[in-house]
Amino acid sequence: QVQLQASGGGLVQTGGSLRLSCATSGFAFDDYAIGWFRQAPGKEREAVSGIKSGDGSTYYTDSVKGRFAISRDVAKNTVYLQMNSLMPEDSGVYYCARSGTSLYIATRPAEYEYWGQGTLVTVSS
Repeated sequence: QVQLQASGGGLVQTGGSLRLSCATSGFAFDDYAIGWFRQAPGKEREAVSGIKSGDGSTYYTDSVKGRFAISRDVAKNTVYLQMNSLMPEDSGVYYCARSGTSLYIATRPAEYEYWGQGTLVTVSS
């Protein structure tokens, strides 16, 4: 079965850091793109970052460029999201997901086929 498990969230102060992990199984890791999304209360889910597991190419939404870094460990079938200089507006439930295409890094939730359970990130002011 295709599974994705997000972990690493927590409560941090403004300016702090967290590293999220997305452990995957049940599919060829390097054949798909993995994306990170976040959803704040009352808001729509938005793309934060993504990576093509095979070639390592990446995507970042403008608001996190220079602060977040996505990476992957192919041997562990795991994708990471290092989040630095966190701000309250970064708060939300973070989800990792597997895209339905490896041609590009999709940014729409509807383009992702499988989702992890999400991990809560709260940044206090």
